[in-house]
Amino acid sequence: MPDSVYRFGCPALDEEVDLLLVGDSLAMVVYGFDSTLPVTLDMMIAHGAAVTRATRHAAIVVDLPFGSYQASPADAFRAAARVMAETGCMAVKLEGGEEMAETVAFLARRGIPVMGHVGLTPQAVNELGGYRSRGHEAGERRKILADGVAIADAGAFALVVEGVNEGLARELTATVAVPTIGIGASPACDGQILVTDDMLGLFADFTPKFVKRYRNLGDDIRDAARDYAVDVRGGRFPAPEHTYTAPAKRAKTAAS
Repeated sequence: MPDSVYRFGCPALDEEVDLLLVGDSLAMVVYGFDSTLPVTLDMMIAHGAAVTRATRHAAIVVDLPFGSYQASPADAFRAAARVMAETGCMAVKLEGGEEMAETVAFLARRGIPVMGHVGLTPQAVNELGGYRSRGHEAGERRKILADGVAIADAGAFALVVEGVNEGLARELTATVAVPTIGIGASPACDGQILVTDDMLGLFADFTPKFVKRYRNLGDDIRDAARDYAVDVRGGRFPAPEHTYTAPAKRAKTAAS
């Protein structure tokens, strides 16, 4: 489920959740980019493989990054085949609606399980005009609903629904035959997903409306770093108990 889980406790997450999504949001939470667009296929494969190696229970899904699948179904198959072969994941995720239905069907017919993603699609953030919730206007609502139906009908096994109003999420969930997984899409969806860094409170400057922080580890990390620096500068760390010393010599004994 949450992104960037490989960094701090993937096995612990694996014990509790059903699915771990290695998302291209690692662009922001790992690499410090402003959007998901700079992520490469090699980056997704490296991180996807790291998560797969650390898990035993949860299903692993890896995002196809921007530019790796949009040009043609054949391009999408080559990218998806690499991801699955080199990471060991069980499925890939791609963004888009009706325009990607042919690609989803192409992959599904060739043994690539596909998770869809509609609503707020971060790879299209420049086209959408920013990270705003969607589906409030009638025309936009109809488009997102049609997108979800098209992707589900094309053979996607599940559908991520991001950043839409509750009424649309409820209607889409009732309409498609596959499970919907919400992120900022209300409790109406069949499942939920959160970015690990958001869930654990590693970002202090901004919390999206749809995020619930279950811990504030960012504060703990800052406190630990401050205490460490104070101890080092004050000569209190490392202390004798943290220092390797020469072992004491054993006394020789005589035996007859």
